[in-house]
Amino acid sequence: MSSSPKTAPAPPAVPPDRPRPGLLRRLGEFSARRSVIMIVLFLAGLGVLQGLNHSFGGTYSDDFSLPGTQSYEGAQVLAQHAPSFGGTGAQIVMYDPSAPLSSVQSQVDQAVTSLQHLPHVLSVQSPLPGSSAQQNAAALSKDGKTGYITIRFDANPTSYGDSYLNGIDSAVAPLRAAGVQVEYGGPLGELARPKAAEKTSEAIGFAVAIVVLLIGFGSVIASGIPLLTALISVIGGLAVLGLIAGAIDFASVSPTLATMIGLGVGIDYALFLVTRHRQHLMDGDDPIRAAGRSVATSGRAVLVSGCTVIVALAGLYVSRIQFIGRLGAAAAVTVVTAVIGALILVPALLGLIGRRIDWIAVRKPVADRAQGEAEGLAHGPWHRYALRVQRRPWWFLAAGVIVLGILAIPLFSIQLGHIGDGADPTTFTDRRAYDLIETGFGPGANGPFTVAVDQSAVPQSDRSALASKVNSALASVPGAASASPVQAVGDGEILVSTVISKTSPQDEATTALFNDLKDNVLPPAVSGTGATAYITGTTASQIDFEQLIASRLVLIIVVVVSLAFLIILCVFRGPLVALKAAVLNLVSIAASYGVVVAVFQWGWGGPALGVSGTVPIESYVPMMMFAIVFGLSMDYEVFLLSRVHEAWLDTGESRASVAHGLEVTARVITCAALIMVSVFAAFLLDNNIVVKMLGLGLAVSVLIDATIVRLLLVPAVMTLLGKRAWWTPNWLDRVLPHIDAEGSDEEDLRLPSDETRVER
Repeated sequence: MSSSPKTAPAPPAVPPDRPRPGLLRRLGEFSARRSVIMIVLFLAGLGVLQGLNHSFGGTYSDDFSLPGTQSYEGAQVLAQHAPSFGGTGAQIVMYDPSAPLSSVQSQVDQAVTSLQHLPHVLSVQSPLPGSSAQQNAAALSKDGKTGYITIRFDANPTSYGDSYLNGIDSAVAPLRAAGVQVEYGGPLGELARPKAAEKTSEAIGFAVAIVVLLIGFGSVIASGIPLLTALISVIGGLAVLGLIAGAIDFASVSPTLATMIGLGVGIDYALFLVTRHRQHLMDGDDPIRAAGRSVATSGRAVLVSGCTVIVALAGLYVSRIQFIGRLGAAAAVTVVTAVIGALILVPALLGLIGRRIDWIAVRKPVADRAQGEAEGLAHGPWHRYALRVQRRPWWFLAAGVIVLGILAIPLFSIQLGHIGDGADPTTFTDRRAYDLIETGFGPGANGPFTVAVDQSAVPQSDRSALASKVNSALASVPGAASASPVQAVGDGEILVSTVISKTSPQDEATTALFNDLKDNVLPPAVSGTGATAYITGTTASQIDFEQLIASRLVLIIVVVVSLAFLIILCVFRGPLVALKAAVLNLVSIAASYGVVVAVFQWGWGGPALGVSGTVPIESYVPMMMFAIVFGLSMDYEVFLLSRVHEAWLDTGESRASVAHGLEVTARVITCAALIMVSVFAAFLLDNNIVVKMLGLGLAVSVLIDATIVRLLLVPAVMTLLGKRAWWTPNWLDRVLPHIDAEGSDEEDLRLPSDETRVER
């Protein structure tokens, strides 16, 4: 007789007396174990995203609105009653040094006719009479040699794509053939700007990152993983952003900003994971387990840091300005993909490479633990430096505060504004158009104000008197070079006048003229008539935007700082530690603001960066810098404090914990900071001055944070706080959630043969 075989019970995946490994550790081990499958799936997903973006992705433009402002309401009224005066205006500037433009009348008429037939064009105005378009006699200089054609589009032409310029070029070809210099101003000039410098910036940032990683890691393969994963993550993030842009409008600077932030955090996050993984390999773990433990520990810190950056960027929506909020959202997209790449793609590559991570070494690999532990010495130089700080904490604190205070001095003279075309290099067509208009018509002609008076509620018998009152009010406005007589346009319900400032659009006097027209000149002129007056146009919109930003900047700072404070408090459960992090980051950001003001507004080095003269600080740059820098600086805060807190829980010695945390993180944070500084600084080569400004501000901020803050202020303050740094009231301890930034509960799941401590 045969008997059925007995089946032995399957052994449990995890010993019953041990808790099951956490989600992050299981994710890391799965990615490392199924490395080929995960890499193929990741690359396939990237290919699908790229294909979808190519087919359905949108474009980027600076066509935004500010509901509730003078400029927005005026534009809406014009669009309703006089569509040909609405939309977005741009200039095609013509200059003939040898003869008046009337000598090429036929070519001007031919160009105007061709422009009228282009898609998206609402109206065309010619400086010369006799063409099929309405004449604008004010657009012809006194000597007749300079003039400009005004085109109004149904949207910002930068959203039409580069191919739209082909039609513009064809339309003005007869003028160029006749020897007339033709330049594009305003949005058309922005569309025609060269785009090649951005790729150069990325290449230079990558080249510097390779050098830093080779010095820091000593291995070509280990150095290549952070670069490869960051690049793939950014490409995927930009594809996602492009798809979102198909449904939502994003500013033209959005992809550059997203690339800048995505590369910086992507390299950093992968760097922290690879560093921890190599340490586990040196301690005897197999590659699969080492990858899983790295994701469970440093991966959790990456997750916390990424959430902090995203929360800081989301805080920009507090401005209630769609343009600003969406810039933050664009940057957050690549931060999300950087976190995903770090938690999935990095362990997959580590599993695929296995123990070959230190092949092709250029120097002896360095461990992640304290130097004294790794080499059997008493302690390394960073530990000795920390002890030196702890002997005289007040001196080091004072030194750091003095340096940051000096750097922050220019901040007190900051002038927010819009950077006009006059600051661009002369190789740009919009700069040449700006110079031609300034020479032929005066500096204010580059930024005219459009006064629109809605007289739809005014009886016909009173309208001539209304026009007379408005003309009288505009006749002698201080700061105005000229004001054209009002005239009825469109359906006759709107009176329009063009006011030209004596100063350039970026000058503070032009802003003063705008405020004077809005508050003191126009209200009395229309009072009691039933009419409503508005000031609109590109310059008016820029000033409204600047004033909105200034009024809401403090609110954004308060919200972002509060959210970051809460995150640090929840992670490290120490109110004083969280307060210290918030205050020190505020001080370092103020210092970086000061450097930006000195370089661009004061002109200390601006020309060397390709900036012509001095320029105001672009109104939204401080807000963007604050959110981004505050989020990024919290990255280093989390990684440093997590090691200090880890040692504190082990030993209960506050000073020794600070010294240990500084020593084990100094090398990797220094490498990460140098990489991020190089990535940001490389964008100084970009053609866009706002990108230059952001690149310098972010590079300086990270440099200050990784040197003065991390090396002077943090160890000094933590030493002075002592055990109080980790004090939490009982009631607060019960309320706060438990978040382990380094996943120590998962790391303790080692088998008995692996009980040797790895990290301390």
